[in-house]
Amino acid sequence: HPHHRLMMGVYMLRCGDGSYYVGSSRNIEHRLWQHSRGAGGDYTSKRQPVELVFVQEFDRIDEAYVREKQLQGWSRRKREALIESRWDDLPGLSRKVFGRG
Repeated sequence: HPHHRLMMGVYMLRCGDGSYYVGSSRNIEHRLWQHSRGAGGDYTSKRQPVELVFVQEFDRIDEAYVREKQLQGWSRRKREALIESRWDDLPGLSRKVFGRG
């Protein structure tokens, strides 16, 4: 298809130890297959099994990269609020606390 664009996806995995892994890929299905086989990198290979819990697709690679870095900086509680679609909780779970002092 001449108008087909490669989407860039940002994804989050819940690992066997309960921790979360954030990554990005043009082919999330293939990447998930790699992770599940222990071939997706050191972190996830040691924390099997892994489960896909969040995906967000972007038209532009740079936008996906910014989102990936943003999610990597989020706390566990904030990531879980995103996974569970608790949008109202997200602002209150930010690490930065303003108005102190």
